[in-house]
Order: sequence, then C-alpha cells, then structure tokens
Amino acid sequence: MPYPAKQSNLDLLSEENVKKYVLPKYNLQQAQVERVKFKDTDKQRAVYKVDSINSTYCLKKVYFSREELLFVYSAVEWLFRNGINVPKILPTDDKGRFAKYSGMLFILTPWIQGTKCNFDNKEHVLKSINHLALMHNVGESFVPIEGSAVRTNFQDLSGSINKHFEQLLSCSNLAFKHGDKFSKTFLQHFETNSLLAQISTQVCSTINNNNLMASLCHLDYVNKNIIFDENNQLWVIDFDKCSMDYCTHDISYFLRRLLKRDKTNWNVEFAIDCFDSYEKVRPLNLDEYKYILSYLSFPQKFWKITRDYYNNIRKCNHNSFLYLLKKAAANDEAHLDFTIQLGKFIENKFSTKIT
Repeated sequence: MPYPAKQSNLDLLSEENVKKYVLPKYNLQQAQVERVKFKDTDKQRAVYKVDSINSTYCLKKVYFSREELLFVYSAVEWLFRNGINVPKILPTDDKGRFAKYSGMLFILTPWIQGTKCNFDNKEHVLKSINHLALMHNVGESFVPIEGSAVRTNFQDLSGSINKHFEQLLSCSNLAFKHGDKFSKTFLQHFETNSLLAQISTQVCSTINNNNLMASLCHLDYVNKNIIFDENNQLWVIDFDKCSMDYCTHDISYFLRRLLKRDKTNWNVEFAIDCFDSYEKVRPLNLDEYKYILSYLSFPQKFWKITRDYYNNIRKCNHNSFLYLLKKAAANDEAHLDFTIQLGKFIENKFSTKIT
C-alpha cells in the first residue's frame, strides 16, 4: 500500500491516515478509530481507541527505537506469562510484534475497561502498592529477548540529590540579587525547603547501593496507569518507561505522587500502611528505607520551579512561575514534619540512627 506524500507528523497521524495505513496491518480496516492523546514533543507519541465489532483496542505510536520497543515487548510478555494483568501486545497479521508506517512504530493492545486507581480510596492504594511488590518479585529474574536494547536506570541518587541541593543554594543567591516577588516568596520558604534538602543529602550519603534490590521496574507507576476492572482486578498499563532499576525507585515515585496531594498531604501513617502492604510480599531493608526517605524528603517541585525560573527569568511568565512556586511551597511544613516522623519510624524499625 503506497504511503501519502510527505506531510507533517500531525497529518500523518490523523485518524484517517491511521485507519488507512496502520489498521489494515491488524485486519482492522473496518474499525472506528479515535485519537485520544497526542503529544508533539521530541518524544512524540499518539494514542488511539480502536472500536471493532467485537473488541476495543488501544493503538499507540511509540517514541523510541525498535530495540527499545523489543525491550518493552519483552517486559510486557514476561509479566503476562507470570500472572500479572497487563495488556498483551498483539501481533500483526503477518505475526510481527509491531506495525511500521512512514518510519514510525505502532503497537496494538486490548483496551482495558475500568477505572483508574483512586488515590482517595485507601483500598485502591494499598492494593496497588502490594501489586507493585508482586511485579518486582516476578521482574527480578527478567531477561529481555534477543535484539532488545538493554535498558538500565540505576541512577546515583546521592550524586543527583547533591547536585540539586547545590542548585537550590545557588538560587538563594540569585533571589537576594533579584529581589522580585518570586524571589521574596522563594526566600520566605527557603529555610524549610533547604532543611528538607539537607536531610535528603545526609541520608542518601549513607546508603549502601549494594543492598538495594534490583528488578524490572515500571517507572511510571501512578494512578493513571493502574486500572481496576469491573471485577476489581488490578491491571497495569503503559510500560513505555520500564527499565531494570532499583525497586525503591518505583516505590518512591509512586509514594511521592500519592503524598504530595492536598488530600493526603504528607500523611506519614498512610505511608507506613503502604510499606506494610508492600512488605507482605517483599521485605525492605534499611538501605532501601533510606533510599525512600531521601527520595521523598527532597523538595523536588520547589527546586525544579526555582531552577527553571532563574534559568529563564528574562523571558518567562513571572506571574505563572510565582503561582507555581506558592503551590509547591504550600505544604512544605507538613512535608518537613512527615520527613522527621518517617525518619523516626525507620530508626525505631531498625533500632539504629540513620544520619
């Protein structure tokens, strides 16, 4: 089938062109297609809902290479074969693992009907973190198929946190220099957030990385990617970012997204309940708790907004940045109290000082 003349990617990825050039590879040319997501960035992606007579599918244009796609394919297949509910990547009519169109790669999976994990529903949250432990157990022995890229993401947390803390300190000097509304607000909240960053730095400097357990990690394990079906069975979707990594990275990413919300507002009791739910499947050691504490205590949003503001101060929207800063700093006292209480919990659990 001939492809259309050269067009912009937006045109190439229209519903009409996808139906004409991609769906026939799955014998779905008679299906209805609706684009439900389009992100036109360096990592361009598009997601479509495909309705045929008997089934509904998710068609996704991926933003990474064939080799990385094979890694993702391997990960999904591994989890599926080991009893984890994931939408299996379906073969093309010629038994291919993906479809190609105009230099782009596409994958097709069943569309998972259900509701996304509700972070206000404690049962949802505890079931989700328990399920993450099951995934980590299964993924510990994961081996990708031949031809896959080797995705690893064992970030040096100590180096990253130290770098960010130094940038935060540099921003304080810039705040004194500029003295505008943003800078005055930043300085009002600097003491609390610098203390959070200092605790994070001190804790991560004591972590023995050799004691951090590694596995296949999702790395975007948040509520939008956790679906509960009509039978209350949990499904995990969107493995675009999956990689071999420390299990604590997955846990920490999930918990930060949960706890920074106004309704959960750095609730240490909720966090401890999450640890208990995870550890019913997979116990955590002292260094893993230190990793989580260091990751959660660093004032990520406060640092990032401030860094971006001073890097773009001449051309940015100052009022928008001020709004974002106030929002990021609104719960910083609660964040600090959470950090202190979680530190005490860890010390009591392991009967040791952690800094």
